[in-house]
Amino acid sequence: MSLGVVWLKRDLRLHDHAPLVSAALRGPLLCIYIIEPSLWAAPDAARQHYGFLLESLRDLYKALRAVGGRLHVLTGEAVDVFERLHRAQPFDALYSHEETGNWPSFQRDIAVGRWCRSRGVHWQEFPQFGVVRRLADRNTWHKRWEAFVAQPCLPPPQSITFAQLPWPDASPPSADALGLPPAEPPHRQPGGRSAGLAVLDAFLDERSGQYRGGISSPLSAPSACSRLSPYLALGCLGLREVVQATRRQLADLPPEADRRRVGLTAFMSRLHWHCHFIQKLESEPELELRNLHRGYDGLRPAPGDPGWNPAHFEALVSGRTGWPLVDACVAMLADTGWLNFRMRAMLVSVASYPLWLHWRPVGEWLARAFIDYEPGIHWSQMQMQAGTTGINTTRVYNPIKQARDHDPKGRFVRRWLPALARVPDAWLFEPWRMPPDIQARCGVRVGVDIPMPLVELETATREAKARLHALRAQPEVRAAKAAIVARHGSRRRPDAPRRGKRPPAAQLALDL
Repeated sequence: MSLGVVWLKRDLRLHDHAPLVSAALRGPLLCIYIIEPSLWAAPDAARQHYGFLLESLRDLYKALRAVGGRLHVLTGEAVDVFERLHRAQPFDALYSHEETGNWPSFQRDIAVGRWCRSRGVHWQEFPQFGVVRRLADRNTWHKRWEAFVAQPCLPPPQSITFAQLPWPDASPPSADALGLPPAEPPHRQPGGRSAGLAVLDAFLDERSGQYRGGISSPLSAPSACSRLSPYLALGCLGLREVVQATRRQLADLPPEADRRRVGLTAFMSRLHWHCHFIQKLESEPELELRNLHRGYDGLRPAPGDPGWNPAHFEALVSGRTGWPLVDACVAMLADTGWLNFRMRAMLVSVASYPLWLHWRPVGEWLARAFIDYEPGIHWSQMQMQAGTTGINTTRVYNPIKQARDHDPKGRFVRRWLPALARVPDAWLFEPWRMPPDIQARCGVRVGVDIPMPLVELETATREAKARLHALRAQPEVRAAKAAIVARHGSRRRPDAPRRGKRPPAAQLALDL
């Protein structure tokens, strides 16, 4: 009887797992996960991602043991691992979910496809999100998304014939052995399906009532947001099961549960947008590396180019920009690995406009900082906020206004920037304006204990917008916009109202 190999990637669960179900129906199978050193050497990889992964693998190991199986965690480059396995125990079928990952994983999948063809191995891939391979345009995308999420979730197979690895299992390498930097948020979310299910249940049963109106402020967002994004990113939870669980909860709500109904309806919209953004990377993998609209090439200097400002970049990533809300968000990220959507957008806006930094190095830093890094969403959002898609409205977030709107009493800023604890409210969001006598009274020295802003905010922002808009107005740049809209632009959903303002897309994808 032929052997099938189930290659687990970012789908670390048994529930609604089409590759596992299909392989189990065919015959004996081997479940493997490959720790690939080249992927962990990429500039978007971080120690916190590896820790979350190992916790999720342990959870999956226990789940497989409960049905009589075993998870084999192997280390090496994927093609090398498959070649070694094929020589020791030939197999003719490989099963996995489709992955819309980063550029190294895309290149890895191309190499695995070549290897499969050379060895006569049939590689069958199954969609995991509402993302469509080889999509010509967006005209039918929503209907296809809806058809995907409406399909019944597959239960874990009850009868599986498991094969054994033809050599002894080895322990996964340490984070140090993979060369991952030592920094890790001490209070990040734990990995694993059991943790993800607990977060899902708490959100659907209780916290969803805070969702609408609570997800913008960094004070309320940690409990108002679903906090499901890291579990979706690594596949501890399936998108389809989250959509269907949300719809069941909506159907069962009593009439008086208006706040939860509004919150869950808004959450459903974001689940749709989650896949909308991943589809962009699926359709154009290069957008991780280059401007979606090539007319914006050269707009901002990248590292190594004349004009690149390393001091601005270092101040940003170390939380020393001088704008309190920005620096407080960086401090929260370093401690938790998470930040709500509006504060993420503000960080990228500050980097892109007053600091005039290229989105690529900023995106690499944030990819490492976010525990819920999802390449499709991340790189699409980086370019949207930087204004290099050519099809989106320029969005610029003033960090002083954002602080006054979403942290009016300064509780968030004071929590994450203790040096500002005694600064009066009147000076809290612009402490560099404090007279010397008030600085002395607060025990704070501007320029020593707290930094001066790197640039004058209004002037630098105005100049940056002028540069962007001057380029956008050029005829050849405007002419290239139509093709990008056809390939990546959203379409009105059949169930969406024809009138009324749609929330900005940049505010919809990162607040799960």
